[in-house]
Amino acid sequence: MSVELVEVVRSGFRECVHRGSLVVLGADGEPTHQLGEVHLPIYPRSTNKPMQAITLLRNGFEPVDDAELAIVTASHYGESDHVALVRRLLERFGFTEHDLACPPDLPFEERARAAAIRADGARRIYMNCSGKHAAMLATCAVNGWPTEGYLDEGHPLQKAVISTVTEITGEPETDLGIDGCGLPIIPVSLVNLARAFATMATAEPGSPPRRVADAIRAHPRVISGTDAPDLLTMSATPGLVCKIGADGVHAGALPDGRAFAYKIDDGHDRARMPLTLAILHAMGVDWTDVHTELAAPPVLGGGARVGVIRAIPGIL
Repeated sequence: MSVELVEVVRSGFRECVHRGSLVVLGADGEPTHQLGEVHLPIYPRSTNKPMQAITLLRNGFEPVDDAELAIVTASHYGESDHVALVRRLLERFGFTEHDLACPPDLPFEERARAAAIRADGARRIYMNCSGKHAAMLATCAVNGWPTEGYLDEGHPLQKAVISTVTEITGEPETDLGIDGCGLPIIPVSLVNLARAFATMATAEPGSPPRRVADAIRAHPRVISGTDAPDLLTMSATPGLVCKIGADGVHAGALPDGRAFAYKIDDGHDRARMPLTLAILHAMGVDWTDVHTELAAPPVLGGGARVGVIRAIPGIL
């Protein structure tokens, strides 16, 4: 069963609690902390994007720089620099955003969203997965695979993705789901998801897994956006490679292979930063006073701080 991980305290009263499961691995790949259902599969959602990017590199996709590789792994906020990278990638291989099979969306970042509403509304290129989809089209072009139907699990590209994910995670292939962007998604246990990030973080320099990890580390804003959890966490933790997934998933690893993964049952975003930073603290990351507000966001009443959102004391 899942356990209580994060609580919301208002005026000394526990107002809400977020349940879930988490695992922390030592550098040897064995759990040092495990709470809840860490061996049962979950949908990893966008935490699988780095593994999808590894597949593309293995199948002939070659980015022009690390920023372009980072946008392939991104759950980007649809800001101007994100859209420019996706557009550059599409144009380089002779595609337009109309070739993308991800659904139209508005940017996630508030100012970019407002500008899009005023200008042209929802578009496929604004969708947070558009970088990945653009690179998948590029990989199809490189291999002479059809671009029509590239979302289908029987397409050569998706067969390659499934093979890579099962290899890196060690998870047996099983029935697939459909992710928010329309692509197949493979259920993965938290312990194997954490091990996959450890594999990427410690891989041989120059190998596809290490190239993806290094691109994410070098460009945390590209994979996320203004004030995003991954940007804030990696900017504060040198060497960390991490990636959020929708509905309360987060996974990451330090350069020595220590790693973590968790799933918040109710998928609420407010539980992310307190839990991620509590996990990293348990892994030996030394937080300074600068990060106190991230680790324990305030609960407000009448504009004043009257409480806190925090990882439940003593769980790690």
